[in-house]
Amino acid sequence: MSPTFAGLTIIVALFVLLGTGMPIAFALGLAAVSALFLQSGPGVVYVLSETMFSGIANLAYVSIPMFVLMGAAVASSPAGADLYTALDRWLNRIPGGLVLSNIGACAIFSGMTGSSPATCAAIGKMGIPEMLRRGYPTSVASGSIAAGGTLGILIPPSVTLIVYGIATETSIGRLFMAGVIPGLMLTIMFMIWAVIDCKRKGYDFGARAVRFTLREKLAGMPRVLPFLLIIAGTLYVLYGGLATPSEAAGAGALLTLAVVIVAYRLFRFRPVAGIFGSAMRESVMIMMIMAAAELFAFALSSLFITQSIAAAIADLEVNRWVLMGVINIFLLVAGMFLPPVAVIVMTAPMLFPIVTQAGFDPYWFAIVLTINMEVGLITPPVGLNLFVINAIAPDIPTRQILWGALPYVLVMFLAILILCIFPGLATCLPNQMMGAAI
Repeated sequence: MSPTFAGLTIIVALFVLLGTGMPIAFALGLAAVSALFLQSGPGVVYVLSETMFSGIANLAYVSIPMFVLMGAAVASSPAGADLYTALDRWLNRIPGGLVLSNIGACAIFSGMTGSSPATCAAIGKMGIPEMLRRGYPTSVASGSIAAGGTLGILIPPSVTLIVYGIATETSIGRLFMAGVIPGLMLTIMFMIWAVIDCKRKGYDFGARAVRFTLREKLAGMPRVLPFLLIIAGTLYVLYGGLATPSEAAGAGALLTLAVVIVAYRLFRFRPVAGIFGSAMRESVMIMMIMAAAELFAFALSSLFITQSIAAAIADLEVNRWVLMGVINIFLLVAGMFLPPVAVIVMTAPMLFPIVTQAGFDPYWFAIVLTINMEVGLITPPVGLNLFVINAIAPDIPTRQILWGALPYVLVMFLAILILCIFPGLATCLPNQMMGAAI
């Protein structure tokens, strides 16, 4: 069987399994096991467990459940509502203030969770009903939250960037820093489009503005500031070289949990157990996907599929920007069907040497790759954030959610183009703070 035919067969099998509704980790694992069994016979069973275990047997991965716990502590407590309320009170007089509050809350919440679905769910539960109550178009209300939730994998601390750093053996601290300016830039671009979209659909901001006194604005700040300080402190000890990513994540999770328990008096067993249960479910899901993706990548490598793809891309005698365009199309298609973690585990080791040999900065490429993965979160057929919004706002038709989110895809494409023209937006901060990469 040629590598091309084998590759097409295993990809088709994967899509068929995903189409049945099977969990992504199981679909990846079953497709990989089937391919390996057909190639090597029953003897392949002896390498399965070792391959899957080696995919997650890295001490740096400890940071993932810690950051997930950090996010769960906020999402599963009134802290998320307080954050949202505080932003709404400060931004409500700005045209489009509520939709700006939602996107801003997504950006800040991303810094606490590093997870797009968690960000989307936490802010969407509060933001969508309030926007609908104030008369915002349904497509704007749902689309802005779906797109704003994608910031969770770009703004540090990001689980996706951690996985990329481990897969390519690059500095996680530099990756986090590289995501700061592009993350803020994309947040502002989302806000600009949201206001334009509201006006384009006839929404009258002035007629529906709500006034808050300075006392009301300041009332919510004492509960919000501790979480902002925890984010700043976590990033400081990480970037300052005072702690490893795992240590910084552990300290951040402990402090966040302590603040949530004390500030909201969650001294009973049930709410605390709910926080740990939520974090455990998401962490296990992520780690299972990573282990299965490692097995899937091993199957592709054993069938010489990855080598053939890499050789075909490397042999393209084209301008390096054309090469980058081909890579972006490949990532966009992969991101439409698979979650970001799975795509990165399977493709980053293959693409990393091609990108660096073409003269591109690996940290800049990490941000471009991540934005591509963001696009996949709000585009069919998988579009994880679209399903999250549909679950928390079942009264909004799926078509409205999709049409509200798709314009943000164009905004992300524009962001990628800006990063291609001005790569320093991703590289200047890590180079200034940590020195030029070797």
